[in-house]
Formats: sequence, C-alpha cells, structure tokens
Amino acid sequence: MTIDNETAGITGIAFMDGRWVPLAEASVPILDRGFVRSDATYDVAHVWKGRFFRLMDHVERFQASMAGLRMSLPYSAREIADIMIQCASRTGLRDAYVHVTCTRGLPPQGTRDPRLSRNRLYAFAQPFVWIADEQQRRDGLRMVLSHTQRIPPESLDQRIKNFHWLDLTMSIFEAYDRDATVAILPAADGSITEGPGFNVFVVKDGVLATPARGLFEGITRRTVIEIARDLQLRCEVRAVHAREVAEAGEIFVSSTAGGIMPVTRYEGRPVGDGRPGPLTRRIEELYWRRHEDDAWCTPVPYADQAAA
Repeated sequence: MTIDNETAGITGIAFMDGRWVPLAEASVPILDRGFVRSDATYDVAHVWKGRFFRLMDHVERFQASMAGLRMSLPYSAREIADIMIQCASRTGLRDAYVHVTCTRGLPPQGTRDPRLSRNRLYAFAQPFVWIADEQQRRDGLRMVLSHTQRIPPESLDQRIKNFHWLDLTMSIFEAYDRDATVAILPAADGSITEGPGFNVFVVKDGVLATPARGLFEGITRRTVIEIARDLQLRCEVRAVHAREVAEAGEIFVSSTAGGIMPVTRYEGRPVGDGRPGPLTRRIEELYWRRHEDDAWCTPVPYADQAAA
C-alpha cells in the first residue's frame, strides 16, 4: 500500500475489525455509516508511564454508549480491554493515546435500515496527545465563550461519546480568531456546557462547580469530583451560568488528553491574579499521583519486558 506524505510520519498500531495494521495504513470502508453518517461512538483512554489509567471505566462507558445507540459487538468488556492493551503493547509506547470506536457498519446495498448493518470495532494507539502544550500547561490557557451553542441534549444525548463535532470544531476556529487557545460552548439558557474534548470547572470561595447537563461526562471530570470529595471540598454538579465563569477565582479544564489544565485568561481578562490557582495545582498534583496507584492502573505487557 502506498502511504502519502500526510500519513508518512504517523506512528502507531490499529485493530481494524479483526485485523492488525500499522496506523498509517488503517482505513474505514467509505460506505461504513460511521463515515457517511457519523453513526458511531468511541472512547479514549490513555497510557502513562506504561500503565492505563482507569481502563475498565473507559470500557464500561464505551459499552454504555453503544447501548445508547443500539449497537452491539461480539466482544466482552474484558476482550475490548485486551484489544486496547494490545494496541499499546504492540506500539511499545509508554505514553499513549488509545482510541476505540464502534461504527454502525456497512448497510446491505439498497437499504437504509440501520438494523441490518453489522457493527464494527476499530481501535488504535498512537503517541500521547495533549490538548495544551508544555508552556500552556505551565502558564495557563486563554479561554473564550463561544458564540456557537452546543447541540442540545434533547437532540443528541451528549453522555454518548460521538463524532458530531461540528459545533465543537467551529468553536475551535472562533477561539483562534479571538486570540485564545480554547473555547467553551453555551447552552440556549445561558449556562455553559463543555469545550472540544474537555470539561470545565470553576472555583469561587473554595467551592468547585461543573456543569451537569449537555456535556460528555469525562473520566477525568469524575476523577476531579472524587479528589474534591477526598479533600472534603464542596464540588457542585449543576447548571453553571456564563457569568459565574467570568466571576470565578480559578478556572480549569479536565481531559484524558492532558489531565488538569489551568485557565488564566477568560474573555481577554485575567482569571484571579492571572496565574494558575492553588486549588487547580493541588488537584492537578493529586490527579497525576493517582497514576502511580495500582488501584487505578492497568500495566501494559511490553515485549521488551518479557524478554528481560
């Protein structure tokens, strides 16, 4: 197979509906409804220092998303986890981003009936992906409130991870147009929802708040809520109005692609004193410390370890 210039530098391994291939050679059939209709669900876990963080939580959430879209696969939760582990193991990557997808599959020719399609499993591992670069993680992100509204949950249950990203993608363009690095999207009622690939937390007077509706409920978000409970901090999961973001003493975002990341400018103005807040840094520290705890981690068996 000829690899073009755009794929020549891609490293990683993919599991494509039963076949293992180099990531640069992986492809989805053009008639798969996952491609032509965005009829798919997915999940993303990360490997850090050779260990998956909360792997089975990701797999269980992936299965819940499939159930919500009336999809099914001939793989158990353990088998899906094993495929993800093999993706990481075969690459040899100690820090990796592991993506698993279920598509509706190819419909029989001449029909649009989704019940007749065989659902397909695709997975791949590639080097770890960061939402923010090293300087942004150190100094903080610049955030704006997008003018693009999030697709409402009455139209699409955002708790099902999906490829309907055009509202999120337009917000990314808007952020760059307004000299920011990230954007959050509002709901029609003036509350906030989430950003492209991350959840949002605001802190005021030592109390955390994160939106409750119209968003994907991230595993990292869940971890932050648990850390707050362990620290005996109040963490409110509720509607968060846009004005609360503007008045917050600290803002941070949470994502599998980077963990806990501070926001130090919002709508062109400093957040707090314009530096990452102490509560944000404390939660960030405890988040990464959990990656050293065997209770939260699944080691990846690498070939060089077996040889040793």
